[in-house]
Amino acid sequence: MAKAASSKTESHGLADAFPEERIVELYRTEVLARVMDERCLTLQRQGRIGFYVPLAGQEAAQVGSGYALDPSDWIFPAYRELGLALVRGVPVKSLIDQFVGNSADLTKGRQMPNHYAFREQRFVSASSPIGTQITQAVGAAMAAKKRKDPIVTITFFGDGATSSNDFHAGLNFAGVFAAPTIFFCQNNGWAISLPREKQTLSRTLAEKADAYGLPGVVVDGNDVRAVYRAVREARARALAGDGPTLIEAQVYRFGPHSTSDDPSRYRAEEAVRKAREHDPVVLLQSELIRTGILTKDSDAKIWEELKAEVARAIEAAEKTPAMEPLSFFDDVFAQPTPALEEQKASFEQLVREGVLRP
Repeated sequence: MAKAASSKTESHGLADAFPEERIVELYRTEVLARVMDERCLTLQRQGRIGFYVPLAGQEAAQVGSGYALDPSDWIFPAYRELGLALVRGVPVKSLIDQFVGNSADLTKGRQMPNHYAFREQRFVSASSPIGTQITQAVGAAMAAKKRKDPIVTITFFGDGATSSNDFHAGLNFAGVFAAPTIFFCQNNGWAISLPREKQTLSRTLAEKADAYGLPGVVVDGNDVRAVYRAVREARARALAGDGPTLIEAQVYRFGPHSTSDDPSRYRAEEAVRKAREHDPVVLLQSELIRTGILTKDSDAKIWEELKAEVARAIEAAEKTPAMEPLSFFDDVFAQPTPALEEQKASFEQLVREGVLRP
């Protein structure tokens, strides 16, 4: 059966201690994720970006796991991993550029908003199909293993993805071939509108690892230290050649599944209110103030600074010119076909005549 994170750490003995000297840094990253999340949700409601996937309630799970990784490790996200991108050092403006889809967007406006990718930070493109990143992460881990690269891959997914074909195929293959992969499930209770209890009768999602010969770990996703230790242990285990680990971080999704969703249609507000009593950002904030690491004034300053940083990034992104309209003919073929060239010329003529506008 699934084991607690603490017992796993004791059994393997390779996990690093939590870096207490960086606790304020981790807290700042959680706050930045929360501030960005709130602003991006507002931007979508105002029609300034087309789509957004909120992460409120999952900050500790993402920040704790992100800090436990090495910069050389590859991240295969779902579409809610804004906190991980921030941990990796992705600039706030680069994220906003992608949401807006301007000419500074590294994906050139080709992706949906909130489907970003950053090669320099080893952050693979998000995609909407459920669970596809799981098998991709295993394949990349096997390639690294063959090259003898001392890295791991980690893939993030929700509770709904544990019912996908890619979840089962990924775990089975990784188990058989001891792929250096970490499977990180953010169990936020809902697969869009489907509650976890209507998806599986398994006592935990982590115990699904038993069927594939892997260790399964259940961790409090609101506890940044517990998440960090679980991921460090899983990473050490993978690098030692002992194969993958499935981690289930139990969290709660405060907001909608996406900006296309209305959670009031399927869940009670009382349940959300009760879950907010365990808000990971507030829990860490209260601890830091209670222990004297921060004061109320210094904490308020952190929030003010990060709100200002996000506001500046939004302003800069919205002032950045739009993508050149003809650019969407690029990157289709290595050598443009005659038909594509004809279409491009026709489109260019329509732009010159003002029939189509950038």
